[in-house]
This record gives sequence, structure tokens and C-alpha cells, in this order.
Amino acid sequence: MVSVKTVKRMESCIRKWGNSLALRIPQTLARQMNVQVDCRVSLTLHGANLIVSPIRRPPVRLEDLLEGVRTHNRHAESATGAAYGEESW
Repeated sequence: MVSVKTVKRMESCIRKWGNSLALRIPQTLARQMNVQVDCRVSLTLHGANLIVSPIRRPPVRLEDLLEGVRTHNRHAESATGAAYGEESW
């Protein structure tokens, strides 16, 4: 069984944000959810309850990116000028 930290019941207020509604997440809950500004979340309606879950994407791996490289989508070398300082080619 997964251990879940709990906090006492908190209340927040839904506000208008443009044509939508916004819910502020208290910092204490944000820390426990491990979310911060611009973190993508999934919203699920379970009956009349809104469930907010962070979306965890696996880190991008170089190997996965390189699998998409093909002759038709490679670019030519770019000239960056003469060597400067201790650089050598």
C-alpha cells in the first residue's frame, strides 16, 4: 500500500478567470502533490468530486530523439566562425 501524506481539511474559493473558473491550490497541498507553476495536471470528475492529478511524463532520452533522425530531416553543418581562444577542430 502506498503511503499518502494527509493534511487537515482546507477550503478554497473558485474565481472567474476569463471565460473559465479557477481554483487556487494552497502551497501546502502543492508541495505534497509535487506541483509548481505551469505543471500540467489531469482533471477527472468522479461523481460530483473533482480530482486533480499531476501528469508525470518520462524524461526525454537522447536515444529516443535520435531514432527520429532521417536523411530527409537532417540539416547541413552551420558555420560558427573561426576558432576562438583554446578551441581547436
